[in-house]
Amino acid sequence: MDKILEGLVSSSHPLPVKRMIVRKVVESAEHWLDQAQCEAMFDLTTRLILEGQDPFQRQVGHQVLEAYARYHRPEFEAFFNKTFVLSLLQQGYHSLDRKDVAILDYIHNGLKLIMSCPSVLDLFSLLQVEVLRLVCERPEPLLCARLSDLLTDFVQCIPKGKLAVTFCQQLVRTIGHFQCQSTQEKELREYVSQVTKVSNLLQNIWKAEPSTLLPSLQEIFASISSTDASFEPSVALASLVQHIPLQMITVLIRSLTTDPNVKDASMTQALCRMIDWLSWPLAQHVDTWVIALLKGLAAVQKFTILIDVTLLKIELVFNRLRFPLVRPGALAVLSHMLLSFQHSPEAFHLIVPHVVNLVHSLRSDGLPSSTAFLVQLTELIHCMMYHYSGFPDLYEPILEAIKDFPKPSEEKIKLILNQSAWTSQSNALASCLSRLSGKSETGKTGLINLGNTCYMNSVIQALFMATDFRRQVLSLNLNGCNSLMKKLQHLFAFLAHTQRDAYAPRIFFEASRPPWFTPRSQQDCSEYLRFLLDRLHEEEKILKVQSSHKPPESLGCMDTSLQDVVSKAAGLAETPYTSDGEKTLIEKMFGGKLRTHICCLNCRSTSQKVEAFTDLSLAFCPSSPMDSLSFQDAASSPNTQDGGLMRACVPGPLEEPGICNPAPAAFVCDSAVDERMVGSPPDEFCCTGNTSVPNESSKIFVNKDVPQKPGGETTPSVTDLLNYFLAPEILTGDNQYYCENCASLQNAEKTMQITEEPEYLILTLLRFSYDQKYHVRRKILDNVSLPLVLELPVKRTTSFSSLSESWSIDVDFTDISENLAKKLKPSGTEEACCPKLVPYLLSSVVVHSGISSESGHYYSYARNVTGTESSLQMCHQSATRTLASSQSHLLARDCPSAVIEQDVENKEMSKEWFLFNDSRVTFTSFQSVQKITSRFPKDTAYVLLYRKQNSTNGLSGNNSTSGLWVNGDPPLQKELMDAITKDNKLYLQEQELNARARALQAASASCSFRPNGFDDNDPPGSCGPTGGGGGGGFNTVSRLVF
Repeated sequence: MDKILEGLVSSSHPLPVKRMIVRKVVESAEHWLDQAQCEAMFDLTTRLILEGQDPFQRQVGHQVLEAYARYHRPEFEAFFNKTFVLSLLQQGYHSLDRKDVAILDYIHNGLKLIMSCPSVLDLFSLLQVEVLRLVCERPEPLLCARLSDLLTDFVQCIPKGKLAVTFCQQLVRTIGHFQCQSTQEKELREYVSQVTKVSNLLQNIWKAEPSTLLPSLQEIFASISSTDASFEPSVALASLVQHIPLQMITVLIRSLTTDPNVKDASMTQALCRMIDWLSWPLAQHVDTWVIALLKGLAAVQKFTILIDVTLLKIELVFNRLRFPLVRPGALAVLSHMLLSFQHSPEAFHLIVPHVVNLVHSLRSDGLPSSTAFLVQLTELIHCMMYHYSGFPDLYEPILEAIKDFPKPSEEKIKLILNQSAWTSQSNALASCLSRLSGKSETGKTGLINLGNTCYMNSVIQALFMATDFRRQVLSLNLNGCNSLMKKLQHLFAFLAHTQRDAYAPRIFFEASRPPWFTPRSQQDCSEYLRFLLDRLHEEEKILKVQSSHKPPESLGCMDTSLQDVVSKAAGLAETPYTSDGEKTLIEKMFGGKLRTHICCLNCRSTSQKVEAFTDLSLAFCPSSPMDSLSFQDAASSPNTQDGGLMRACVPGPLEEPGICNPAPAAFVCDSAVDERMVGSPPDEFCCTGNTSVPNESSKIFVNKDVPQKPGGETTPSVTDLLNYFLAPEILTGDNQYYCENCASLQNAEKTMQITEEPEYLILTLLRFSYDQKYHVRRKILDNVSLPLVLELPVKRTTSFSSLSESWSIDVDFTDISENLAKKLKPSGTEEACCPKLVPYLLSSVVVHSGISSESGHYYSYARNVTGTESSLQMCHQSATRTLASSQSHLLARDCPSAVIEQDVENKEMSKEWFLFNDSRVTFTSFQSVQKITSRFPKDTAYVLLYRKQNSTNGLSGNNSTSGLWVNGDPPLQKELMDAITKDNKLYLQEQELNARARALQAASASCSFRPNGFDDNDPPGSCGPTGGGGGGGFNTVSRLVF
């Protein structure tokens, strides 16, 4: 029968005839044959299967072999024995090489035919050894796939025990050698299918024998971390990642990143090759593992690897976005790489040139998936342009390309950036390793205490959080300057962009410290702020004058020392700047005008003077009740024989001389001289200048719903203190006014009014009084209610009407003097012109913690407030309310001001407030600001910054919506950006070195943990380990300010 079959398949008969005869041969398999005939038939069919010249011969071989093996199983078992199979695997078959896939297919089919025979067990034992040998020979993908098919169907052929571990390791190495030379889609699909079969085999082995998993993963890492230039592991290894249990991420990443035997070069290679895996189609979780490894390296502060890999692979990852199959994983990795690379724009700028083309390409295909992807991509791009503003030439084409896609809110962008930075990655790899020293979750930077410099730190943070002022400072073109403003710009830029958790402002401190301030000793933050603003103002004035006498090219900003400013300022004091274009930046942002009017009560002659101010110093009212006070438009009474009307509140005898100047920061060098005071009043009346009120703008609504003290006593508010500051005053007795018209001392009435409001209103609460008995400055610890909304009465009239025609006063004080019982009635019709109430929103609060000015601590609360807060629209509507003559209209309960404040306060509760305590910055709330003194009696508000609302100051031609100021802040000068980038890289290197040193000592070092932050029982300004003064390096016993 074998001879007939052999002649038939090689004959020239028509194919249908051949098929009919083959069918007869198959049917004859049922008949009995002796062993020799069976063996001859098995030998023929084997030859047809393995060496058939055409598919028909091979098909005939399979059909006849299966039929005769089924009916003559013992004979086939004797034929398909261990020796025959071994010769096939080791020597091949005649001219057929042993690595030909046909041999594996033949053995695979043979095992199916004798599966029920006892001899199959011997074949299984043989194949367990032979498949290991075969894998060690690094078979091609096709052969390896056929071997995987065989082992999948016959798991008994898979090596067991230690050989299983070796088999898996060798199979991983084999996959690492896979290559596909073709670029045709069909061949690529076949290649992917072959690799998938091999990876599925490994997955099955890992499930059956879990002990093989970890050695296999180690082999994978060994392959991809190899630095051998002659070997490049195949990207096909990516097919294995999807089979690694995600639960092992933490363990594996910890093992890899903390293993001292893994060198940086190997880790860099491994990470780069894992990123290359993103191009492998159908592989799942590759992006998850790549991101996990990136985070793990950041947690152990191996920033050098992260920088190198990001710069090397960022463009490749971006290019993967063009392929829909791998786009989701590529976008995830790209987002993490860009958002975490926050110390320099270098990585982002590598992909910027390709963004527009990609956007146009994806928009043109019109697929819903492409549109959804573009929404995610544009959000990422907006985050990066926000973080690295200052490159309009690069970003404008991108903004145009993505203008139709939604832009994330600034709050969302900040949240994304804060959570993504390398220095934000939590380090949970070892409890004994110290916490990563990076920016806090707030994204804000602290200021290191240089030794009792908390007074400067608190003021600088308050100024930095004055958003519009910060933007103006950062927008100045000061290249080549060495002025104090340049140093402030440098400091602001670092606070905004440094990766450090806290910055050491040494250069700025040395440049801005008043010469009479003793280094490393307690100082007054209000005095420092006043000096700083005045110095910045005088510097700019000098440069303005110089610019009018020098050609622009020779005008560079010079190093203006304090001596230069003082020597040149005197000659400039008489050169007022009235127009906005001539004003200095300090004048534009903090400058206001205060008009003082004095009327002689004898001859009715008047004198007035207008002064500039940058802050108002508010004295505390005496203990006499103020909550019933409401000022009306009043006219002075001609009846002054009993000494006239005393001031509404008489200052206490303990208030310190010289600190009650309502306009102490006038813009002329001799501003320290109080020219408003006429005559020389005694010390006990030194603060009278703080309590006068403009004649027609004297009404300030007093909030009747302020907190109550335990005994029922009302807690004064800032509104009350401002009310007291602007209250009318009668100069009488020892404080009489010298009238030039009368040529003698006369009783006089003194009023003040604010004629020009500042953009930022600075209020200093005069908490330090002078004790004449003990000759020390004592602190007034009274709590003060801080309104979120403050309305400032501003009278912008140019003429000054006579007192007898314009106002009257109705006062009822029974506790001060019997003279106060006299009421002055209106002597004429009320003037229709009334002050405008300008709304201000609280921006920052500087708090002093302590009981005296010689010791204690400063810290500040602040938030970002601009001049156009939408939540203040109601305040704008109420800003032009007129004054009513009836006293009932003057009470807070009849005014919507309290309602407005409460409504805005509720809205602002959800906004971010920050607590700046030297090196540490934390989130807080407005409730914490309000309750600080009630919780910690020694911690009291001292300096307040309010931002004018609904203003169009027009301070700059730059527009944040134009695309040039992407994040609202102006672009940084290249010099500043380079300095920040350099320092950020240095910081990351420092962190990495520290981490490596800690890792070496971790085994022997004792572990300790101290909570980061203070609890509710410790005030922010306490001097304990959680206090606000750490980082200065001056923890001595005698240190009082921290």
